[in-house]
Formats: sequence, structure tokens, C-alpha cells
Amino acid sequence: MSILSKPKFRRGPVIAVILLLVVAAAAFFLRPPAKDPVAGAPASAMTVELVAPDRRDWSQTLQGSGPVTAWQELIVSPETGGLRVAELLVDVGDVVRRGQVLARLADDSLKVDLRKQEAVVAQSRSSLEQANAYVRRANAVGATGSLSDQQIEEYRISEATARATLQSSQADLDSVKLKLVQTRVLAPDDGVVSSKSGIAGNVVSAGTELFRLVRRGRLEWRPEFDARELASVKTGQKAELTLPNGERVNGTVRIPAPTLSTSTGRATVYVSLTGDSTARAGMFASGLIRLDTTPAITLPQTAIVMRDGRAYVYLVDAHNKVSAQTVTTGRRQDDRVELLSTLASDARVVASGGAFLSEGVLVTVKQAETKR
Repeated sequence: MSILSKPKFRRGPVIAVILLLVVAAAAFFLRPPAKDPVAGAPASAMTVELVAPDRRDWSQTLQGSGPVTAWQELIVSPETGGLRVAELLVDVGDVVRRGQVLARLADDSLKVDLRKQEAVVAQSRSSLEQANAYVRRANAVGATGSLSDQQIEEYRISEATARATLQSSQADLDSVKLKLVQTRVLAPDDGVVSSKSGIAGNVVSAGTELFRLVRRGRLEWRPEFDARELASVKTGQKAELTLPNGERVNGTVRIPAPTLSTSTGRATVYVSLTGDSTARAGMFASGLIRLDTTPAITLPQTAIVMRDGRAYVYLVDAHNKVSAQTVTTGRRQDDRVELLSTLASDARVVASGGAFLSEGVLVTVKQAETKR
């Protein structure tokens, strides 16, 4: 081989390698982009808890309103008159007991009358003793014939007159003593002083009002109902009213009125209230009376969404999408509300937060915690 000859170059393998590289590059750059699973899926609006309609036995209720009044009001006044009010011993709001002295009248003049009448009684008693002595002597002498029957009869009449005079004066003495006792004005029963109209120093007559008492501190709520509503009210039913300050007070129906008003066609129901409340006579309150028990399909109040004057619930389907459904509500007790509309017993209802949802959005269902 000549020194000047060139080596042979094999082009086939080189071309094959280049073609492979071109194909690989084309496959890499021309492949479709990978799909982003997060960007492609619809986003969840919020995480919600689900509840199902619950059947409960609830009492029917009757709504009403009326004043709060005293069960019975007692007027305290003196039984004797013409005397000055010496002292008023209680004030409005005081709790008093039966027989407690509430006021005292001046008794100076009656004490003078008492001494005077005691003297009259003593004089009458002496007159009767003297008449008795005359009768005894007349009877003794009359047996001898010294006194006529007419004289003896006169002595007996004088004795009867003296006895009657003593009884009359004794009755007058008892009357003065009674007036002295009546100068102490007593509470006729346990109660709370609701008003005081007596004024110390005034001369009062018998029957002049000094105080008013709420007897035994008992109050009543007196709502009014028409004839149809009254037919379902019975003695012993439970009631609940709301005071102006928002406090709820329990009570029991004492008695429905036996007659209806001829002018309004309504009747009063007398509801006795518990004594441990801030209720006061003169308040006006609204409330309800619980009637017979009936079944109710209920949901938590938080599941009800109010929009445009209508009530809605949000239902979640098998794909966790929500849909709004109009419902009609009824009675309410505690934190639950009655559904008058029909819902499936296995309906999946959003328990709370429905106001933030819209039709067809996707939600994440919070799994119920399992009890250990």
C-alpha cells in the first residue's frame, strides 16, 4: 500500500446514529403535554356536615298574648274609722306574712273611752248587786206577809233591769276593746305589697285603702283566645311566655274562662306562673300553650336558609353537588324546626353554612366522627 493512500470512511453507522437521535428528539418535543389533575377538576366550594330529617314527638302549641296580673289582689284597710294614721310600717315591694302589723292608728282617745266604759261596767255591776240584795230581802220578808206581791215584783223587775244594763255596758266595753285591737292594721294573708296609698297623719274612715297586696306573691298570665282555639285548652297544660326583657317564664294553665266576651268573642285563659322570675304585674307578654303531642319531622335550625322571604335547605347528591329546595316550616322547639314539606328520610341535608352555597357547586363532605 502506498504511503500516500487515504483510509476508507464508513458512513452507514454514522448516518444511523444521527437518524435515531433525530427521531428521539422529535418524539420528545412532539408528545402531548401531561394533564394536570388539579387544574382539570372542579374546585370544592367548602366542607360541610350532613344531617338527615329526624322524627320527634312534639306538642302542638297555641300562640297568644296578654297581661301579667296578680292571681288575687288584697286591699288592706282599717276596720275602724275616725282615727289618725300614726305609723305605716311597710313599703311597696315588702314581703309580708299573715297577721303582720302593717299600720298603726292613734289609740289615745280609745284608751280614754276604755277607762270610761270600765267605770260604767263597774257601776252597772254594783247596781245589779244592790238589786239582787233587795230581791233576797223581799223574798225573806214576803214569806211573813210584810210585803205585798206588787212590791216584791218591783224588786224583781229592778234586778232584771240592772242585769240588762250591766250586759249593755259590758258590750260597750267589748266594743271599745275591739276598736283598740283594730288600731293595729294586719295583713290578711301572705303577700307582696304592690301599692301604698295611706299617708301618716291622715284621719281615715273604716274601709279607707292603705295598701294593696299581691296575694302570696302569685302572678298569672292572661292571654285571650277565640272559641276555636279555646276548645283545645285544658287545665294543667304547660305554658311558656316571653317577658319584655327576653326572659322565658314557665307556667301552668289554671283554668280557661267558662264564658266568652259578648263584645270580642274571645275568652281569657288563666295561666299560673312560677314564682322565681322577674315577671311583674302590669307587664304585657306573648307566649304559647303546649297542647297534645304529635309527631314532627325536624331539622336543626341552622340547616334552614332564609332568602327572599322563603325557607330553603341544601341537599347533597351522590356526586357531592348541592341543590336548593324550598321548604315550609312549622313549630320550633329549642334549636330544631319542624318541616311541613316532604323530604326523603335518607336525604343528605347541609347542616349549616347553606347561606354561602349556590346551586350546583361541589362540596366536600366532612366524615362523621366515630365514637370509640
